[in-house]
Amino acid sequence: MFSTIVGTISEILTNSGFCQVQWQQLVMLLISMVLIYLAVAKGYEPLLLLPIAFGMLLANLPMANLSSYNEGSLIYYLYQGVKMGIYPPLIFLGIGCMTDFGPLIANPKSFLLGAAAQGGIFLTFIGALALGFNPQQAGSIGIIGGADGPTAIFTTSKLAPELLGSIAVAAYSYMALVPIIQPPIMKLLTTKKERSIVMGQLRPVSKLEKIVFPIMVTIIVSFIVPDSAALVGMLMLGNLFKESGVVDRLSKTAQNELMNIITIFLGVSVGATATYDHFLVPETLKIIVLGLIAFCFGTACGILFGKLMYIFTGGKVNPLIGSAGVSAVPMAARVAQKVGQQEVPTNYLLMHAMGPNVAGVIGSAVAAGVLINILG
Repeated sequence: MFSTIVGTISEILTNSGFCQVQWQQLVMLLISMVLIYLAVAKGYEPLLLLPIAFGMLLANLPMANLSSYNEGSLIYYLYQGVKMGIYPPLIFLGIGCMTDFGPLIANPKSFLLGAAAQGGIFLTFIGALALGFNPQQAGSIGIIGGADGPTAIFTTSKLAPELLGSIAVAAYSYMALVPIIQPPIMKLLTTKKERSIVMGQLRPVSKLEKIVFPIMVTIIVSFIVPDSAALVGMLMLGNLFKESGVVDRLSKTAQNELMNIITIFLGVSVGATATYDHFLVPETLKIIVLGLIAFCFGTACGILFGKLMYIFTGGKVNPLIGSAGVSAVPMAARVAQKVGQQEVPTNYLLMHAMGPNVAGVIGSAVAAGVLINILG
């Protein structure tokens, strides 16, 4: 009897995760816990970093078969929304409902700053090619420079799904680190005089302009870059919900309940792609380094173009707002405001920085469409 009990216990332990676990899985569990700590204790992009980290934890539990690659599991079916490009456009719908394009409409030159900040995407694309990544992988890595997590996931799911876990973690980590990464670059590339520029008040924007804007942007961008239509179209539909004032219920649902549900599905299923055999490879370290370079280049390109506008406008544009051209909305705009106020406490750059900031959202979606069109 005793030997039977001992044999049963031994069999249970032998078939448990304790006896089947590999050291690589333990490393991944540790990484996931570090990301959970950063999301909970430090507040680094918790809405997506927390579900991504927990998805990573689930995918690396021994014998649980909960990765996005295990057909038949719940997470496998949730991952189909990423694989088929459903979740990122729906998140853009919610973002559109929360975005005010008024500063961009009031100052159309902000479009140029948003476009310039996408330069980091294409510079890093070249660097990734030089490091041995194929063109599809290089394009997916470069898009990290747009500082837009959903766009990075959308592009990678189309071009290089095998890198999805690494790129998602890198993209959202750098988005969270905007207040740490950007200020040194901003101060290095600008003078005290430039940072002290106080910009004039923006003109009022009419309701008609705000309604026409999303319609025209959708048409123009979709005609030029059809592969951006899904992202830009849903972004502008959400904004039209907001600005029309006649579908308040739809607007609230898109930016709250729907977006929250999709965020959970997206985060967990993307995190569950980061299994040890996909994540603990030399390419991951390269992606993390290249992602940082992409983000730094994007910030620098925006600032340098801001300096050009400073020169051509006779000192009326503060170059700091160019750093907000990366589409980490609204964090990048707040960083520009904070750095500007360190020189002139009464300077209020936030609304001026929001112009290139929301332009960067459109710019990163357009850049994604270009890469998908050329490389897909």
